[in-house]
Amino acid sequence: MTPYRELSREQLQAMKAELEKQFEEVKAKGLNLDMSRGKPSKEQLNLAMGMMEELKSTDKLKCEAGIDCRNYGLLEGIPEARRLLGEMTEVVPEHIIIFGNSSLSVMFDTVSRSMTHGVCGSTPWCKLDKVKFLCPVPGYDRHFRITEYFGIEMINVPMTPAGPDMDIVEELVSKDPAIKGIWCVPKYSNPQGITYSAETVKRFARLKPAAEDFRIYWDNAYCIHHLYEDHQDILLEILEECEKAGNPDMVYKFISTSKVSFPGSGIAAVAASPKNLAEIKKHMAVQTIGHDKINQLRHVRFFGGIVGMHKHMKKHAELLRPKFEAVENTLEREISGAEIGTWTKPKGGYFISFDSMDGCAKAIVAKAAEAGVKMTEAGATYPYGIDPHDSNIRIAPSFPTLDELQLATEIFVLSVKLVSIDKLLEEK
Repeated sequence: MTPYRELSREQLQAMKAELEKQFEEVKAKGLNLDMSRGKPSKEQLNLAMGMMEELKSTDKLKCEAGIDCRNYGLLEGIPEARRLLGEMTEVVPEHIIIFGNSSLSVMFDTVSRSMTHGVCGSTPWCKLDKVKFLCPVPGYDRHFRITEYFGIEMINVPMTPAGPDMDIVEELVSKDPAIKGIWCVPKYSNPQGITYSAETVKRFARLKPAAEDFRIYWDNAYCIHHLYEDHQDILLEILEECEKAGNPDMVYKFISTSKVSFPGSGIAAVAASPKNLAEIKKHMAVQTIGHDKINQLRHVRFFGGIVGMHKHMKKHAELLRPKFEAVENTLEREISGAEIGTWTKPKGGYFISFDSMDGCAKAIVAKAAEAGVKMTEAGATYPYGIDPHDSNIRIAPSFPTLDELQLATEIFVLSVKLVSIDKLLEEK
């Protein structure tokens, strides 16, 4: 395909006229298609429906520890749930605490606790003149909303194919004691689907922060969310690497079963060093008498162990893989070589990251919406919703049916072409 920039003004105008005709035909259909968030489809949710049959009123609802799961007790979660989620995130059960249904709420609480009470005896952040966080970009919008909510200054760090630019991370963290944390989605990152390299993980573990209360917020949301059985990314285990590097307390590792079982009714956890866990439990003991042990027991009995969880995730992959490939194949067929966009081809996770020509992302998302395709707001993958290049768009293939997704992707491509042509015509 000839790059659009090499086409004459007349050729671009002729192409635009034809594309606008196609766009008006699609628009007239009154479609309502949603590619805005990484929500599991109905078919994916149905995979875990057997969990609803796991516990009956006639069952004995005691966990391994002999505690009745209907009653108070076991602040840190039932032993078998700690073991299951520990295996899921590659840590021993003693290094994990089970929470409620959302890892996002655990992250929010962790930042909130740091604001009001500090980190392991350090000055509460609310008493400091300035608190800063590093934010690999493009990144997860809900991470950024947490730090923005607390008035924490966010600093962009560019992503590379190996993870965040560690030269920048090392320099900033070592020099500025106001930098208290960094957001990370280390495996199949949101939105690019990048997995941090072994060297990147080791460099994280060897950081020498100026702030004693600096923490890495390691959101391992997609740790077992592979698309391909024989083509998976491998991520080094961060807690072990921090221990080796003499920095055992530097990381909080968050996980959940939100996209494994039910997003609204899963179980979440944090893994950390004994010192960090003791601090977390001290505050939890005031906040709650314990999280939902019945739901923990239900998950353990349904999956049976990590092998059962991996088998379950293969079923998810069988539903997701054709959707990712449909998007990638359409982009390849329609705009490869046109030099009006690039995109990632992840091996797992929930998103494809698309980069348009600079200054086009907002217009593309608005154009797609005009034709009935809802996408994540342009700029959402950057702190404060400000993409300095106005180029990144997050594509979420999971929720629509395959037919809906194919149509939505074709409309998206149509929008990319039209907006790009307008941009080039302005330049000419």
